[in-house]
Amino acid sequence: MNYRHAFHAGNFADLHKHAILLAMLSALQGQSEAVSVIDTHAGAGGYDLSGDMARRSGEAQAGIFRLKSAADAPPVFAPLLKAVADMNGGKAGDLYPGSPLLMARALRKTDRYAGCELRPDDAQLLRKTLAPYANAQALQADGFATAVQQAGRGARAFVVIDPPFERPDDYQRIAETTKAVLARAKTAALAVWLPIKDLETFDAFLRTMETVTNDLLVAELRLRPLTDPMKMNGCAMVMIGAPAAVDGAAAEAGDWIAARLGEAGGRSRVWRT
Repeated sequence: MNYRHAFHAGNFADLHKHAILLAMLSALQGQSEAVSVIDTHAGAGGYDLSGDMARRSGEAQAGIFRLKSAADAPPVFAPLLKAVADMNGGKAGDLYPGSPLLMARALRKTDRYAGCELRPDDAQLLRKTLAPYANAQALQADGFATAVQQAGRGARAFVVIDPPFERPDDYQRIAETTKAVLARAKTAALAVWLPIKDLETFDAFLRTMETVTNDLLVAELRLRPLTDPMKMNGCAMVMIGAPAAVDGAAAEAGDWIAARLGEAGGRSRVWRT
């Protein structure tokens, strides 16, 4: 599965992921004087939805553009919508912020952000995207290894894991990285994004994660029934160390997307293990 960020920027999964990430970062900031965000697969940091890759997929038209025109968008999307508006200078533009830019904008003076990206072209774009933010840095590095190395260095770690799922061992590396991060920093929080194509793969991942920790918050979103495993039928955010306020934010985001952007049989569910 090729999930290079630029192809899918601004789609339904980005709306779900980004609303929840911003809610979780805000909640962690309410608990901790300093938060250190480590983004394992950061991408370019921002995207032009009129560009070739975005136009080829067309997914943003059924995602962020639908959200921007909605009169009933719930409050959970307000920080994302403000970031999109600011990025476009308050006009109806085609620029969309990725998680690096969203989180860099939300940092306090005591927080920091490190975005990891292995692709040289995206890493260069990421450096340009983050240049205006003194507390944010771009690293051309393996994000899984960097998360383990940086966890536990003073500030509370918040690890964001969002791989392209092009490697067969991505699910296993997520579990191994989570275990290693928690071993170094017991108070670390993690947020893992994953696609949902079929129930077997999703359930197997959750079972693996339950062997690592008993503190999981799962926000599952299905855009359609899981009848075609060749499609990305939904997505999920699997979180560790998520403050209680994140439950409601995740439910609000998922319920709206399922109802407004989903097909018949779409649904949203949030639960803790």
